Amino acid sequence: MSTPSSTPEPAEFDGFAADYDAALNKGISLSGEAKDYFIEGRIAWLRRCLDRLGIAVPNPRVIDFGCGTGAAFSTLRRRLSASEVIGIDVSAAELEIARRENPWAQTYQPENAPPDLSADIAYSNGTFHHIPPADRPGVVARLFRQLKPGGLFALWENNPWNPGTRMVMRRIPFDRDAIALSAPETRRLLRSAGFEVLRTDFMFIFPRQLAPLRSLEPALSRLPLGAQYQVLCRVPAVGTGSRAPPLGV
Repeated sequence: MSTPSSTPEPAEFDGFAADYDAALNKGISLSGEAKDYFIEGRIAWLRRCLDRLGIAVPNPRVIDFGCGTGAAFSTLRRRLSASEVIGIDVSAAELEIARRENPWAQTYQPENAPPDLSADIAYSNGTFHHIPPADRPGVVARLFRQLKPGGLFALWENNPWNPGTRMVMRRIPFDRDAIALSAPETRRLLRSAGFEVLRTDFMFIFPRQLAPLRSLEPALSRLPLGAQYQVLCRVPAVGTGSRAPPLGV
């Protein structure tokens, strides 16, 4: 991600900035839920995974990569007890909304973000399916460098094996032409950059009409059923693994 061309063209999302939430909510309305339900669910699951793995990260510095309008900032700060939230997105128009609604957060376009943010946790939701496949390794390598040794990356993506997910993506204007990644593809991508994959979980199986069954989702999370999945990985601690190759390699 050494140049802006390594990510989707900013204009692709600038045009949706004002109506982004409405378009997203219209698409996911098939689930019976709005975006806030999924934001809360993703970050709560990340928190649960860290607790189950016995990973304590007090007051972390958190990157939200592909942050859009900053809808997840407050939840990241609350659920993870974050000391700082740093949003990165290609769209200047969406970052303007993120700054206006969250003046306490830092925001950058990729080309302007510091190369080493020394962050403890990176979070990304539904961003990589918008990045051309050839550019994804460079983007992951940049994120690798922006984390501390031992830093964690929670990469959430839409599950292309779920028919409902594919239907939802066709209903969202900015997702129709996206190239989805399967969980195995995502794990390979992350490992190629030097990340250690800790676990993969599939979430959001049952729509609101079947809400009483949602208590079963944690037990089913290892099965590729959910609408989205999280691959949780980390940068090896100093002395336990190599860093990612230099940018441009």
